[in-house]
Parts: sequence; structure tokens; C-alpha cells
Amino acid sequence: MVQDDSSMGVELELQDGRKIPVASMVESIVGCKWTVRLLQLCAEGHNRPGMVLRACPGLSAKVMNERWRKMIRFGIMRRRVFGLKPPVEVEYQLTPFGRRFLKILDEVRKLQEAVDGGAISKPSQSRKKVLSGVRVMPSNETRRRSASGSSSKGS
Repeated sequence: MVQDDSSMGVELELQDGRKIPVASMVESIVGCKWTVRLLQLCAEGHNRPGMVLRACPGLSAKVMNERWRKMIRFGIMRRRVFGLKPPVEVEYQLTPFGRRFLKILDEVRKLQEAVDGGAISKPSQSRKKVLSGVRVMPSNETRRRSASGSSSKGS
């Protein structure tokens, strides 16, 4: 017997009915190193808890389960239980929404690689380049002084 715990659906609403912005969800997921690592491992086919724990030295079962619960709540992962009595087998799989979410993380990784490789200059360098090419216009006060000074010289 296979039990699918994905009946929880995508909970992008708080208990009081307010919607969770996708940006907040991304911050919540990306803000935790283990969550990002769990997503990567699931995308690579490590979908059983024991496999994930072996692939992630330093990750505890407690933290792993907390992160998976959060991703299930957001609709990124789906939990499937095989069997009725212990020992049961549990698998975690990416949902279609989770696969789309992985594309965001992949773009962040590509951006980091571009910055590390020097393809994209650091913000402080690019700002200096932009500012060096900007012509500074005199303020109104400076224009008035120079205009009044030039008219008194001419008379």
C-alpha cells in the first residue's frame, strides 16, 4: 500500500488566510543551507532519508525532517509512504512546483559562478565606472553666482 502525503497541497496561505508571497518562500528556503542541499540531493535522485543522511555529513535526522516538512507545506516536495506496518519505506519527491523552484536555485548558482569567474564585475567596480562617465552639472546656486559675476565684469 502506498500512502501519498501530498494531499496537503500547496499551502501558500497563512492560517489567517493571508497569502505567502513567493519572495518570502524563496527567502525561507534559500536562507537555510540544509534546505538547498536537500533540494539538490532530491533532484539527483537521493529521495530516501537514509540516502540523504549518508550524502550529507553533519545533517541530523531532526533537521532533515523539519526541512522536508517545510518544503511539503510549501508544495515543493511530496512524501510517499510504502507499507502499512513498520518498517515502512518513505520517499520524498519533487513536485512540478518544486522542479520550477529548482530553476530559480540553478539561476542563482549560475550567477554566482559568473561572479566568481570574473564575467560579472563586482558592484563597487561597476559603480565607479558608471560614476566616472557621468558629467556633473553645476547646481542652480553655482549658476546664479557665475551669472551675476560675469554680468558685473561686463559693465
